[in-house]
Amino acid sequence: MEGGIGMASDQDIEFMRVAIEEAVRGRETPGGAEVGAVLVRNGQVICKGFNEGEMRHDPTAHSEMVVIRKACEQLKTTNLEGTTLYCTLQPCGMCTMASLWAGISRIEIGARRSDVHAVYFESRHNDATDFIRDAFRNDLEIEGGVLAGDCSRLYAKPHEPVEPDPAHKRTAPAF
Repeated sequence: MEGGIGMASDQDIEFMRVAIEEAVRGRETPGGAEVGAVLVRNGQVICKGFNEGEMRHDPTAHSEMVVIRKACEQLKTTNLEGTTLYCTLQPCGMCTMASLWAGISRIEIGARRSDVHAVYFESRHNDATDFIRDAFRNDLEIEGGVLAGDCSRLYAKPHEPVEPDPAHKRTAPAF
């Protein structure tokens, strides 16, 4: 993962602010959650969203998945090549891989894993950005740190006590 706040363009900052607004909207929406995402092509917002997992009773309804679904439906395609996905929180493995499958060209991250409490990531999760860098470096560009301070204020800090997320509980082997 490359990048940092010093490298963020005015446009990156503008679109990350939109993602932050979505995260706040998610926090204030019953069943929503405080992760926001915005999908952009050629300087224009295609769609935006927040985590809707509890609202939709869908564990895959992370903000990134929400905007990928909306964009594909709106554009009548499964190919989102040439788009940039702005996320207030570093995407999990599922969302990162979905971005690859959808052909998203670039992901801009606000708060990184190291900026927030581990409860926001799966218990058996390797850092998806390492995986992308090692296996798919030519397919997807991932940059981090756009408005990282503003984004990380949306989440619990690494040292703060939090309730464990039951969705991330390790399961016993079936055999």
